[in-house]
Formats: sequence, structure tokens, C-alpha cells
Amino acid sequence: MTETARDESSTDQRHTSTYAVWLRVMALVYDPFVWLGELVGMRRRRRALVADAFGRVVEVGAGTGLNVRHYPDSIDELVFTEPEPGMRRKLARRLERVGRTANIVDASALHLPFADASVDTVVSTLVLCTVPDPEGALREIHRVLRPGGQLLFIEHIRASSRFLAAYQDMMLRPWRGFAGGCVCNRPTLDLMHSCGFTVRADAAVWHGMPAIVHPLAIGRATA
Repeated sequence: MTETARDESSTDQRHTSTYAVWLRVMALVYDPFVWLGELVGMRRRRRALVADAFGRVVEVGAGTGLNVRHYPDSIDELVFTEPEPGMRRKLARRLERVGRTANIVDASALHLPFADASVDTVVSTLVLCTVPDPEGALREIHRVLRPGGQLLFIEHIRASSRFLAAYQDMMLRPWRGFAGGCVCNRPTLDLMHSCGFTVRADAAVWHGMPAIVHPLAIGRATA
């Protein structure tokens, strides 16, 4: 290995280590950070969204489990995927407090451990902004959904306002570093369309949060 290659490898290892530490911190501070946003509207939106879940339900990037208490009792099976250990621990504790039965799986949205056409509903809330390959995640979701299945989502997206979009572009790098890899200006609805989904979405504002993540898309996508 050349000196340059060793330096690059060392830099990558330090970056990976720092990112892993920050993700553990995020597991601790995420709920307090979004508390006001949850209080002034997001909690209500979560409840309304997952009320439409049916059959075998998989929530990708479940995080600390802020959707847990809102799932209807009528669903057949509930599975949460979450790759970050600290988030999974908080998710497990929330399930226990709520008294909900569900499986927690250590998996990324990029590699879902489910057979083709085996899931009725996938839920994604504030997840597709963070995955490093959103098209790959959407293709995985498309793969596991049965015919007639649905992706229920709440995602913050690139602003339609030219001025706010420019601010998102300017703040992308510092926000991404602060928020555990979150991309504040991602055109998620366009990506859904390009990955073969038919999308119905409403626009909303994520009140109680910084302006660069205010624009929300809430809806249902089908294959």
C-alpha cells in the first residue's frame, strides 16, 4: 500500500468511527430534538398515516419507535427494521412500555431480509432523507411489496420555493454532518416516480423544526 493509500484509508476509518459515535449520540438526543415538532403536528400525522396500514407491515428505519403506539390492532404482523444499535434499544423499550408485540430486525432499507412480494405495507417516516442510496432503498421496498401493496410515507423534501431550496443547498453539508447524514434537499417524490411507484401525496409543513426541513410530503405510493 502506498503512503497516499494508507493516509486515505486512515482518514476513512476516522470518518467511519466518528460517524458511528455520532449515530450513538443521535439515538440519545433524537426524541428531545424532535419533541416540539411532534407536539405541534407530527404525532397527529403519524397516527393518521399508519391507520391505513394493513396485512404484514414493515416499517423501515424505525428509529426510536415514534410510530409504535399508533399502529392499528387489525394488522396481521408488525416488523421494524433499524440498523443502529442505540435506536434499536430505545425501540425495544418503547415496545415494552406500550405493550405491543412486534419483531425488530437489524437491517438497512437497502437490504431488506424479506422475500419478493411478501409485504402488504411498508412504512417510511423521515427515513429516505438519510439513506445513502434512496433509489436503492425504494427498489428494495418495491421488491418486497405484494401486488396491491403500499408504501405509506412522511418525508421532508426539497422545497418548491426557490429561496428555501437555495437555503437548503447552502446548508446541506453542515446539516448533514449535524443530523446523522440527513439530506435536507432530496427530491424524494421524483425518486419514487423514477423507481416505478404511483404516488399520491399532500404537502405539509414540519412546524417546530428548522426551516430547511419544513417542506413535507405525506402520502401513499403503490407499485
